[in-house]
Amino acid sequence: MAAKQKTLADAFYETLKDVYYAEKQSVRALKKSAKAAENDELRQAFTAHAEESAHQVERLGQVFEIIGKPARSKTCEAMQGITSEMEEDLEDFGDSPAADAVLIGCAQAVEHYEIARYGTLKTWARQLGHEDAAKLLEETLEEEKKTDALLSEIAERINTEGSETDAADGDAPRGKAAKGKAKADEADDAEEPAKGTKAKTKG
Repeated sequence: MAAKQKTLADAFYETLKDVYYAEKQSVRALKKSAKAAENDELRQAFTAHAEESAHQVERLGQVFEIIGKPARSKTCEAMQGITSEMEEDLEDFGDSPAADAVLIGCAQAVEHYEIARYGTLKTWARQLGHEDAAKLLEETLEEEKKTDALLSEIAERINTEGSETDAADGDAPRGKAAKGKAKADEADDAEEPAKGTKAKTKG
């Protein structure tokens, strides 16, 4: 007997189970990140999104109900990989000035994965005629995008502060210091050809 051919509805359900697992993992990761964050604004952002993500898990439960399927999780290897990298980065950078910047990088990796998945699910839901499900998925998608944008804004401030600290400690210059050094290097480079030209003229 030939195996039943898979459909878009099957793909939608399997991906929904994947995201259901990923979102639950995201809640745990955000709570852990909030505890590890040094910057107050970043800590608050992680805490707020952890609460928001808990509501997103409930919203996914509603999507399962709409399509008439049991709410089940399927191990998401992508999310496992991202959270595993976060654990490693926390060990490597946990006590460094770059810790918060690294935390943001890990959090945005999660956000970008979820944005991609929710975008796909929203499109598929509409194609399958699940308009109510699509609206719920779009609501979560917009929340993920806003969180990603907020983390980018916080990263700009945190990374600038960290760069200034590094420069003061004598490390490789970044930010404004780096721009100043770059201009100085450009000036030096500009002088070299001029000297070479004069030498050729004399010869």
